[in-house]
Amino acid sequence: MTLEELILNCKNQDLKAQEELYKKFSGTLFSVCLKYSPNYHEAEDNLQDAFITIFNRIEQFKGKGSFEGWMKRVTVNTVLQKYRKQRVFNLTNEEQLEEEAVIEIEDDAVPLDFLLKIVQELPDRYRLVFTMYVLDDYAHKEISDIVGISVGTSKSNLARARGILKIKVEDYYKVNK
Repeated sequence: MTLEELILNCKNQDLKAQEELYKKFSGTLFSVCLKYSPNYHEAEDNLQDAFITIFNRIEQFKGKGSFEGWMKRVTVNTVLQKYRKQRVFNLTNEEQLEEEAVIEIEDDAVPLDFLLKIVQELPDRYRLVFTMYVLDDYAHKEISDIVGISVGTSKSNLARARGILKIKVEDYYKVNK
């Protein structure tokens, strides 16, 4: 079955098509959920919520642009909506912090699984801004609009996230070099 046929069948609420779509894209969308979730368990919950939203809104996909890109955007928005409801972003404007210089560390000196772990350990507001800005290439204005915070708060949260990560990477590097 082609992707177009699969989408059409999902629009007609065909359960087999929905199952096939889930199997085809769950891995990709789970990696998106992992980036925005504080742990594996919440990422699993967020994936399920994202697919419910995708199936409920699949009529809105009009065939323009990438279907996978549309699903990723729905997934990110679903996860962010959950955190908005939990008041993760209920912050006052923070002063913009200056970025500090980063020490030179060899590219392969810090394992990827360690980097992913410390990103997931960031406080929610810092992790989400960091993920959106660094990993998904959102601009601060876009983050501000999506999350409902000021541009200055977005920049401040990014600087704080980078500061936390910098300390953890430097500590790891000192112990393991």
